[in-house]
Amino acid sequence: MSSLRTELSLSAAHPSSIRCDALVLASRSVDGKAELVGELDLPRTVSTSINKTLAAVGAGGTAGEVITLSDVAKVTAELVLVVGTGKDSRRPGVTEPDALERVRRAAGVAARALAGKERAAFAMGPPTPELVAATGEGALLGAYAFQSFFGVGKTSSAKKPLGSAVLTGIKPRAKEGREMVDRLHTVATAVFYARDLVNTPPNALYPESFASSVTRRAPKNVKVEVWDPERLEAEGCGGIVGVGQGSARGPRMVTMTYAPRGAKSSVAFVGKGITFDSGGLCLKPATGMVTMKCDMGGAAAVASAVIAIAELGLPVAVTGYLCLAENMTGDLAQRPGDVVTMRDGKTVEIINTDAEGRLVMADGLALASEQRPDAIVDIATLTGACTVALGSRTFGVMGNNDDVIERALGGATAAGEPAWPLPLPEELRASMDSPVADIKHTGERAAGAMIAATFLAEFIGPDASGSTLPWAHLDIAGPAFNDNSPFGYTPKGGTGAGVRALVEFARGYVA
Repeated sequence: MSSLRTELSLSAAHPSSIRCDALVLASRSVDGKAELVGELDLPRTVSTSINKTLAAVGAGGTAGEVITLSDVAKVTAELVLVVGTGKDSRRPGVTEPDALERVRRAAGVAARALAGKERAAFAMGPPTPELVAATGEGALLGAYAFQSFFGVGKTSSAKKPLGSAVLTGIKPRAKEGREMVDRLHTVATAVFYARDLVNTPPNALYPESFASSVTRRAPKNVKVEVWDPERLEAEGCGGIVGVGQGSARGPRMVTMTYAPRGAKSSVAFVGKGITFDSGGLCLKPATGMVTMKCDMGGAAAVASAVIAIAELGLPVAVTGYLCLAENMTGDLAQRPGDVVTMRDGKTVEIINTDAEGRLVMADGLALASEQRPDAIVDIATLTGACTVALGSRTFGVMGNNDDVIERALGGATAAGEPAWPLPLPEELRASMDSPVADIKHTGERAAGAMIAATFLAEFIGPDASGSTLPWAHLDIAGPAFNDNSPFGYTPKGGTGAGVRALVEFARGYVA
């Protein structure tokens, strides 16, 4: 998998004096014209000169715009990149997270544009800890490159990521600065791991190899347990067994446990891990399978988030459940009309074998419920309907508890991951009534994302008092895989969607 990484460093020197390949500055759009953001630590003559040049070339300061200048007077760097952040962040109604996210995306655009360069300095605005951190995170995430499977001829021509990003405005030896750099590297590396897993071809990543990768990657303070097909059957996990029985590569359930001393709260994360989805006997069309190596994006997010949380040492207990299977059409493939018994004893009538994700997730949710955590969050590339509703960059949030839903949305906002709440109307449940089992695993065609979540809700168990455990569901079908051009700090291919949101969710549960 990818081992290429941009290094972060700090500098208190004036940005214009730093020796590097490029100096990255941010612009904003004011009345349709670009101007440098305020409070940059630049000589006034330099700022004035650059603003005049931006006006002369007709720069607009729109989000993602890159203007490259050379031989800028009184600037040591060979090049100056001015990257647009969009409309003036001072306009009414713009919140701080929005402004930080624009900086984060602009830094990602710059890092991608500087692929192949050794060193760049970033001065994207006033050097507050929050803005510098957003700049560093965007630069790291934007510099990602997955080149593990390039063959002869491509390897030598592929550009390496930007070698080093220098963040200006913070003293290199400041404790807060060092801690910030370590934190950014930890989270970005976790996102990279999720992206790597999603980008790995399905002939190389399947349930067993996924489980082995997580076992190797997990830090010492995370306990990993793997259930093979025999154990899954013995444990009554009929959902994941049924989905995986059509493949020669059997399913796995991976449990990752991080239990720091003194933790006063606990959360469970459950991730969908369909390493390839053919649709089963309800076969997808050929074009619908092209990106189906990404159908394990939820499990990738959970594995990566648990690793990051453990490496950050957050004082909250976290258990991750990776529900891994390959949905294929072999001799024993599950059929429409089959009835399976789930981990919690409920029976499910199979209707559409291409709605397999909710089956593996149901077993994971039932298993997670048995530990009675303070909250359960599941994350899955679950429904195309969610993409229809919210597009390819926003994930849906549903659940049974307003507080947990708000925490999930808040974690996503803090991380810069677009998310939006959807309801779970009670009347949807009736469409899943079955004449031969406790429930069908599909319902009415309309409201597909909410139908899937309503099914998952059936498998959330009780707490010690008998009340249903608090739960939220994240449908990342849209943002988990980008099959269009890169944007911001988001590459083409696996995006690592949900990793940072889950980390921030756990951070919110620190007592």
